[in-house]
Amino acid sequence: MKFLISFFMLLLAAVAIGLIAYKDPGYVLIGRKSTTIEMTLSLFVTIQLISFTILYLAIRTLLQTWHLPDQLRQWRLRHRIMRAQVALRKGLTELAEGHWRSAEHALIKRVKDSETPLLNFLSAARAAQKQHAHERRDHYLSMAAKSMPDADVAVELTQAELQLAHGQHEQSLATLEHIRSIAPRHQHVLLLLSQLYQKLGNWKDMNELMPLLNKNKVLKEDELRELSITTYRKLLQRNSMQDVFKIEHFWKNLPKAYRNEPLILEDYLTSLLKLEQYDTVEKLIRDNIKRKWLSSLVVLYGQTKSTNLDKQLTTAESWLTGHETNSDLLLCLARLSIENQLWGKARSYFEASLNSRETVEAYREYGQLLEQLKENEAAANCFRNGLMLATNSQTEGRV
Repeated sequence: MKFLISFFMLLLAAVAIGLIAYKDPGYVLIGRKSTTIEMTLSLFVTIQLISFTILYLAIRTLLQTWHLPDQLRQWRLRHRIMRAQVALRKGLTELAEGHWRSAEHALIKRVKDSETPLLNFLSAARAAQKQHAHERRDHYLSMAAKSMPDADVAVELTQAELQLAHGQHEQSLATLEHIRSIAPRHQHVLLLLSQLYQKLGNWKDMNELMPLLNKNKVLKEDELRELSITTYRKLLQRNSMQDVFKIEHFWKNLPKAYRNEPLILEDYLTSLLKLEQYDTVEKLIRDNIKRKWLSSLVVLYGQTKSTNLDKQLTTAESWLTGHETNSDLLLCLARLSIENQLWGKARSYFEASLNSRETVEAYREYGQLLEQLKENEAAANCFRNGLMLATNSQTEGRV
């Protein structure tokens, strides 16, 4: 549109000049010594315009010829960059489709002309990793670091991921720790460290890492809670055979939000039971049952031998209200009755527990009681039933 407007404007100007020249062509006289040149003004203007045009075109052609080598070099450079981009796209496509060898070849083929050599080398390292070519992988990572020194975090993070995927846990840990010294709050670094600590069973460092995971929002709230529970349980289980003071110290430093977590509380009580801290366990279970009914704590209560077994049995019997058919509670009462040498009551509780739910433990302990009471045939039946129940459970588990 602009071209048409300009063309019509020039056309109008030419027509106007032509009309003016037609009416009054004007006169130009050029003289030098004895030589004179006469012509009309319109002819003179025409000659000047043609001369200017020829001169302009000559200069322009000369300049283009002068710059032709540079333009040719620029064209070749653009052509190489274009081919490098095509090779990069092909390599990334092959990598996504799982064609590792062809992906590696395409990514490296024109890397010298690539505008993003870092991406080429990092992707080639992943392709080499998939082919178990770890020497080539490390070489590409080294080249990636040289191609862009400021991208050391990206390079080392890729290296750590690949080492972790290959099972090079110690090397991956060293790499991640180095990145962490550079970028202490990097979310992905913290996430990889948490995964690595779990694989290594390094629960102490995992415990120290969790505040950072929480502060930097690395995990969702439910994921962080699940990981915290696992970590605390592992630490409790590891410390279960140590002295009471270490376990108590760990428990006091445990966040309050996790002290009432059933699995953690159960592990803590189990640790105390192994160290024969019966009175402490008895009180803790009694206090927790008042707040919330947990069958797992009732089972532990039946394994606790406090210094006041009469009171303990009375406490457990008070829980029958509302839980008359709870097999765990009935088994707990049977065990406490045996500790109080109340054989008849123990027998009744064993039978009630088995009527509610058959368990291998109830059959075994009931058989031991009957054997102690010289009822050998009944004891043998209990042992037989327990064995059949255990065998059936194993068979169902395999199926």
